[in-house]
Amino acid sequence: MAKITNTEGAVKKNPLAKFAKSVGTQRLIALLALIIIYLVFGFINPAFRSYATLVNIFDASYYIGLMAIGVTFAITSDGIDLSIGTVLTCSALISGQLITKYHLPVALGLLVCILIGSLFGLLNGLMVSYMHLPPFIATLGSMMLSKGLGSIFTKAQSVTWPQSSQAEGWFRNIFKINQNGVLIPTGFILLIIVAVIASIVLNKTRPGRYIVALGSNSEATRLSGVNIAKWRTLAYIISGTLAGLAGLAYASIYSTILPGGGGGFELDAIAGVVIGGTSMSGGYGTISGTLIGVFIMSVLKTGLPFVGLQSNWQQAVTGVVLVFAVFMDVMNRQKKKKA
Repeated sequence: MAKITNTEGAVKKNPLAKFAKSVGTQRLIALLALIIIYLVFGFINPAFRSYATLVNIFDASYYIGLMAIGVTFAITSDGIDLSIGTVLTCSALISGQLITKYHLPVALGLLVCILIGSLFGLLNGLMVSYMHLPPFIATLGSMMLSKGLGSIFTKAQSVTWPQSSQAEGWFRNIFKINQNGVLIPTGFILLIIVAVIASIVLNKTRPGRYIVALGSNSEATRLSGVNIAKWRTLAYIISGTLAGLAGLAYASIYSTILPGGGGGFELDAIAGVVIGGTSMSGGYGTISGTLIGVFIMSVLKTGLPFVGLQSNWQQAVTGVVLVFAVFMDVMNRQKKKKA
């Protein structure tokens, strides 16, 4: 008599398979890739394993991570937000100018930075949800608008935010503390807090479930009585708000903001989102996966100079990673359709 193998039972008994299923295959692959990339850079150049380099990796992850968490909502709703990079710059330029030139209290300036991002998010949401513009076109327009407004407001001049040595520079401690020469990346804690809140909103609340539902099947969601325009707009507001917060993070770490900057940041963020397992076709988003993807991008950007590859290579690698991540997403969707 032929021996019958209970494959399902074997999978259940296999702790590794059970762990992979609970975490998500793509997230698990991304996590393993993150560890391998870090170890490879450290093996090639031992200086990469220093504490200072780890702080630099965290510094690169704050603003990209905040943007990526926000754009996860837009992508999950079956959209895209190409404006987040220039919205980051515009928010930091205008609020920084208000603080340094017009003497706006720092606390209010920080709120203005976030509010500018929210307004651009609202604009994107209205254009996509109520004017029915394609997300690509709507957010591309916002990209150009935010880039222009930042330059106009500052007369194409760079803006330097208050230094940590000044009384007005207290806000820098939100993202990094210099304790007797030892840098403490406190922004990592804020990033994790934002990620936890975003994950709860996306997975455990009614607005989050609606955003996922309209990304999966907007027509069926509409027919069930859900105001899809309202919730899609909310997804873009979240994306814009976190881009504004990312502007604050960027200003806190790098001090000087250049007009016309921020281009390309959105690609790093989107690459992180897709690497982490969020579907570009909408209907599924994972905040934890997004964070893993962001740290992969941060490790790559920080590690490439350690192996002799400068900024032009960093852009090329970002492009390759983004294409590969989208390819993996397409393959996963085709696999699910066949199943």
